[in-house]
Amino acid sequence: MTALNRQRPRRSCLAVPGSNPRFLEKAQGLPADQVFLDLEDACAPLAKEGARHTVVEALNQGDWTGKTRVVRVNDWTTHWTYRDVITVVEGAGPNLDCIMLPKVQDAQQIVALDLLLTQIEKTMGFEVGRIGIEAQIENAKGLVNVDAIAGASPRLETIIFGPADFMASINMKSLVVGEQPPGYGADAYHYILMRILMAARTYDLQAIDGPYLQIKNVDGYREVAGRAAALGFDGKWVLHPGQVEAANEVFSPSQEDYDHAELILDAYEWHTSEAGGKKGSAMLGDEMIDEASRKMALVVAGKGRAAGMIRTSKFEAPEA
Repeated sequence: MTALNRQRPRRSCLAVPGSNPRFLEKAQGLPADQVFLDLEDACAPLAKEGARHTVVEALNQGDWTGKTRVVRVNDWTTHWTYRDVITVVEGAGPNLDCIMLPKVQDAQQIVALDLLLTQIEKTMGFEVGRIGIEAQIENAKGLVNVDAIAGASPRLETIIFGPADFMASINMKSLVVGEQPPGYGADAYHYILMRILMAARTYDLQAIDGPYLQIKNVDGYREVAGRAAALGFDGKWVLHPGQVEAANEVFSPSQEDYDHAELILDAYEWHTSEAGGKKGSAMLGDEMIDEASRKMALVVAGKGRAAGMIRTSKFEAPEA
C-alpha cells in the first residue's frame, strides 16, 4: 500500500442525508471543505438500502469540485455495514475520498474495514489504499482505545468526536448536544477532546469536532467551535448551511496571524542562511524567533494556505 498525503482541508464537514436527493444536490453548491453523505443516523432503517444507490448516483453524477467526498456507513454492530461499503465503493470508488466509520470501539474494527476496502479495490482494479478512513469515537470504550484505533491503518485520516452518542454512553446530564451539562463549572468535554487530539497527532491524523445541534444558534456554534479550534482541532461538523461560514472562519487563522506566520518563516529562513549570518535565533521586530518558532509558524501558515488566504505583508531583510 503506497503512502498518501492524508491532510485535506476539513474546517467544515457538512452532513447530508444519503436518502435525500434534494439535499445532496444543494450540498454541492455550499462552501464546505468536506461533505459526508450519511447512510447511518440520517437514514431511517427502511430507507438505508435505497440510500446506498442514491449516494452512488450523487457521487458519480454530482459536481463535488474542491470538496473532500466522504460516505458515512453504518457501524459494525449492524447488519448493514458490509453491504454499505461494497455497494458504495464498487459503485463510486473513483469518486470517493473516504469512508467514515461510526461508533468505533477498537482497532480491529478499523482493520476489518481496511481489509474489506482492499479486497474491493483489488477486485475492481482501483488503486489500492487510496480511499481513506475516518474513525468516529462515540462511546467510552472507543475513547479508552483511541490510541490503538488511531494507529490501526495507514488509511486513517481523521479521528472524530461524536458527542450525542458519547454523552448518552457516559450518562452525561444534558439533552443539548454540544452544550455544557448543568452543574459542572468547567468544560466537560476538555478531557475527551484532548484525548482524541493526542491520539490523532501521535499518528499525524486530523482531529475533528462533532456537531452542534442548535442549528439556528450560530453564536453558540462559534463559541463551541472556538474552544475546539483553540485546542488545535482541524475542523467541526456542520449540520446546516448557516454553520458553514462560521466553521470556515473559526478554523482558519486570522489575517494578522497568517501574515505573522509567513513573516516568521521568511525571516528564519534568511537569518539561518549564509547571507543572514547562519544564526540559530534572531529578532523579528521585538520578537525572538528560533526553530521552535518556525515549527509553530508552519502550522498557522499551513492552515492559512489551505484556506486560500493571501498574505498582505512581505519580509524585507535588514540592512547590513
